[in-house]
Amino acid sequence: MFQLVEVTDPADPRLADYTRLRDVELRKNLEAERGLFIAEGEKVIRRAIATGHPVKSVLTTRRRLDALADALGETTVFVASDEVIRDVAGFQVHRGALAAMRRLPLPAVPDLLAPPTRSVVVLEDLVDHGNVGAIFRCAAALGVGAIILSPRCADPLYRRAIKVSMGAVFSIPYARMDDWYDGLSQLRRSGFRTLALTPDQQATPLATIPGAGRIALLLGSEGDGLSSHWLKEADEAVCIPMSPEAMSAGVDSLNVVAAAAIACHELTRSTS
Repeated sequence: MFQLVEVTDPADPRLADYTRLRDVELRKNLEAERGLFIAEGEKVIRRAIATGHPVKSVLTTRRRLDALADALGETTVFVASDEVIRDVAGFQVHRGALAAMRRLPLPAVPDLLAPPTRSVVVLEDLVDHGNVGAIFRCAAALGVGAIILSPRCADPLYRRAIKVSMGAVFSIPYARMDDWYDGLSQLRRSGFRTLALTPDQQATPLATIPGAGRIALLLGSEGDGLSSHWLKEADEAVCIPMSPEAMSAGVDSLNVVAAAAIACHELTRSTS
């Protein structure tokens, strides 16, 4: 049974895990140092618990507590007013509950590339947490087997990434590359064909790629796309064809999340 603690002071040091949740640099340092992440809202908290993440504590209002009570087990539940939670977090927490969760060790990349995984998405230097969360949601919904992150990719367990993904970051396994420069050779050794998604309309249309074998789809950063190194090292460059009318109007590409959704659909269709 959880321990209920009433809190009335936003400066209470026991709430330090929940401080200034919109301060990205502070949160990145604090969460890495303490080995935790923040889950927001009942559904997300339940999904995190269901995938084995231990609850360090919960911060919620008394009226929201009943909805979570059956899932919490032995932990500390801080109960405060909406105003106190707002002052601690730095914004109005509309979903009513926050949980400080323990991180689990990430698997090694080779473990995720082992059979029966047939399709993976590889993200190179995506730094926007919302975009990373949205791509996790697309990949999980469309049946991608795993996600591999380059060293500089945004943290999928940052609060905004979890929120945008609607908890899908807990539904699809992922790992972070130690060696970005030679990362694609590791994929090839595991039997994956590497496809680099590019807006270049001279590349091979993604829908025409044969589906046999294991495929790794490479997606690049929000502004510049894939690095020239990964474009060169990939087995093949692929594109999502744009309509001629859009091209003539200057619309020559999709944003990375829309491109990821279409590409994940094609990827899982061809490897199923």
